[in-house]
Amino acid sequence: MKKISLSLFIVFCSFLSIANITLPRIFGSNMVLQRNKPIMIWGWADAGEKVTVQFNKQVKKTKAAKDGTWKIELNQEAAGGPFQLVAIGKNTITLENVLVGEVWICSGQSNMEWPVKNSDSAKREIRESDYPQIRHIKIPRTISATPTKDITGGVWQKADSSTTAEFTAVGYFFARKLFKELQVPIGLINTSWGGTMVEAWTSRESFEKTEEFKDIFSKIPFDSIKAVADKNAKPVSPNAYPTLLFNGMINPIIPFTIKGVIWYQGETNAGRAYQYRKAFPLMIQDWRTRFGQGDFPFYFVQLASFNSANGNSAMGSTWAELREAQTATLSVPNTGMIVTMDIGESKDIHPRNKQDVGARLAAIALNNLYNTKIEYSGPVYQSFKTDGNKIILSFTHVDNGFVVKDKYGYLKGFEIAGADKKFYYARADIKNNQVTVYSDSVASPVAVRYGWADDMPEVNLYNKEGFPASPFRTDTWKGMTDEVRYEIKK
Repeated sequence: MKKISLSLFIVFCSFLSIANITLPRIFGSNMVLQRNKPIMIWGWADAGEKVTVQFNKQVKKTKAAKDGTWKIELNQEAAGGPFQLVAIGKNTITLENVLVGEVWICSGQSNMEWPVKNSDSAKREIRESDYPQIRHIKIPRTISATPTKDITGGVWQKADSSTTAEFTAVGYFFARKLFKELQVPIGLINTSWGGTMVEAWTSRESFEKTEEFKDIFSKIPFDSIKAVADKNAKPVSPNAYPTLLFNGMINPIIPFTIKGVIWYQGETNAGRAYQYRKAFPLMIQDWRTRFGQGDFPFYFVQLASFNSANGNSAMGSTWAELREAQTATLSVPNTGMIVTMDIGESKDIHPRNKQDVGARLAAIALNNLYNTKIEYSGPVYQSFKTDGNKIILSFTHVDNGFVVKDKYGYLKGFEIAGADKKFYYARADIKNNQVTVYSDSVASPVAVRYGWADDMPEVNLYNKEGFPASPFRTDTWKGMTDEVRYEIKK
């Protein structure tokens, strides 16, 4: 009899838990909702249950579908707050201190995950971080073989000296710059995981529709993470198979209304840099399609200098090829890239200077989105022509001229080659907003490279606004990664 009573009690409790209206964990007190766009609110309830959402002066109603899901679109709101967001069904959920402003997803691998407490001048930055209108939520690290409906935790926090230490540093310094310029709330959704590849952040459906990747999933020998964990008797790596992080850390926050994405990733993909030309744009398009909010801004960080295995053009450089793939991704509409070759650390893959990274990303956003017309990019290679034993290079983003950051005025980081494809360190001069490159070792040059190495901290070509030139090459000769493809390791 006691067993029957216990069973009935469990069933009754389960019924109660199903009957309650619930919101995804991405919604919480202290959050920021996106301004000037329809705001999507969703959740779960009993099939057919009446649901009401109240926000500011809005009251919207709907009914839960047969599967218990419901969705309400609030009208767009101007920046402001604090407000209450109230969801009413058989129960009532009240979220307090909700602001309306700009919401940015911060994603990628360790350099995006990197916290303020480990960055330059951390103690001072944390002590001076009283910005209650900057809010942050960290999505817990989660892998899943199939798309999940909710994140496993995370809370929205206001930026102050008790919380900011754990914020994404790049995201925080990005938000701080935006807030100072715009004076509107900034919300950061930090969904990042160190050491991860871009394929882990992309959906299965996107891969299956793409010729380059469609055969990958026929080689995946499992139906669930648990099956792999049981088989291997050890934790499953987020890089073990594609889609694991999309399923666990992106899908459950869709379709939260956002302004855009900032992204810092690529180190783990350097060994397949050429394929990144397809994999990275594929992920961007995948997210845009699934969020259903158009071609929202997607701004990313080009890899910094780091002294890994390779050094220069003669040896080859997978990191240089990855940077080139990132530059190529600028052909995707509404994207932007910052250069960080000048602020890397030769002996540390995690540069501590995240202030400049965040500020440079913010400069793109301010120029492109917020009617603040400022320079946001360093010199970008455009074209070249040959003049005897010299090659003359033209650039964009140099309307006000170049700056050489060397006390003697010497340009560094240039190499030149003839038809034999042997590169030599080159001299470089600036004239008429162009750069002329030459070497006594190359009588008939056909190609120039700049900053073409894993680690080349001496590169020193900037524009007058203080932004560094992006590394580049004028040739299209075969690289180290041209034939390397993603493979499932069984």
